[in-house]
Amino acid sequence: MPIDAAGALAAAPRVREIRWDHKDVQLYHLGIGAGLPADDPRELRYTLESRLHVLPSFATVAGGGPPGVIAALSAPGVDVDLARVLHGGQRLRVHRPVPVRGRARAASRIVAVYDKGTAAVLVLRTEVRDDDGPLWTEEAEVFVRGEGGWGGERGPSGRPGPVPRQAPDRVVERAVREDQALLYRLCGDWNPLHADPAFAARAGFERPVLHGLCTYGAALKAVVDTLLDGDVDRVREYATRFTGVVYPGETLRVRMWRAAGPDEGGSVRVEAGVRERGDTVVLADTVVRYA
Repeated sequence: MPIDAAGALAAAPRVREIRWDHKDVQLYHLGIGAGLPADDPRELRYTLESRLHVLPSFATVAGGGPPGVIAALSAPGVDVDLARVLHGGQRLRVHRPVPVRGRARAASRIVAVYDKGTAAVLVLRTEVRDDDGPLWTEEAEVFVRGEGGWGGERGPSGRPGPVPRQAPDRVVERAVREDQALLYRLCGDWNPLHADPAFAARAGFERPVLHGLCTYGAALKAVVDTLLDGDVDRVREYATRFTGVVYPGETLRVRMWRAAGPDEGGSVRVEAGVRERGDTVVLADTVVRYA
C-alpha cells in the first residue's frame, strides 16, 4: 500500500535549518496580492523594507523549500501520485511575532493518518524555533484521493460547519491577477498544478488553479487590514479548511464576523468565496484568533 500509516507515524522528525530576510517577506506579500495601490501607506507596510511588517501566514513559506502539503509526500511511509493530492486544511499558531529576518530550525513529522474510505488524510506538523525559543507551529492536512480503505481511524468530520446567520461585520473583495499563481510559486511551491495546463487537466481541473496557501494569505491580510487595524502582531492563531479552488483572474470575496472573546483578545470567523461563481466557498471553518 502506498501509505504505510504505522511507518509514517513512527518516523523521527525531519529537522532543517531555515533562513529568510526582507526580500523573502516582500516577495510573499506581493505573491498574495499586496501592494495595490503601490503608494498606499497601508500597503507599504507589506512592500517597503524600511516599514516592513510580516503577515504571520508568511510562516508557511519561510525558508523556502516545499510547503507542508508537498513535504508530507516525501515523509517515510508515504509514496503517492502528486496528481491525486489536495490541500485539505492549514493551521498556524504564532508564539511570537515573525521577524523580518530570521534563522531557525524547523522540525516536521506526520502526527496523524486518517482513513476516509476512498481517501487518506495526512497531518504534517512543523514546529519552528530559534535561539530564543518557539516561533510558530503549523499543521498541513493533505488529502490523498484513492488511498483509503485499510480500516484505520477516520478522524474528524470533513463537513464544513454553518456560517453565522447574521450579516457579516465586513466584506472585502480582492481581484486575483491572471499571473498571481506564477508569482506566488516563486515563494517555493513549484507544484505544476498551479502553472501547467496539462498537469491541471490530469488532476481534474479545467486550468491551473491558485495555490490554496495564496488564498489563505490573502484572506488573513483582509482580516488584518480591516478588523485588526493593520496590526499583524495581534494574530495568534489562524486555521482554515480548503473546500474549493480559485482560478487566477477571479475575484475573492472575504466575509468576516467578529466574535466575542476573552479579555485578552477575540476571534474572527471568516468565509471566502469566488464572486464570479456565485460565492462558491473556497475557505470554510476559518477562524483568526487575535490578542
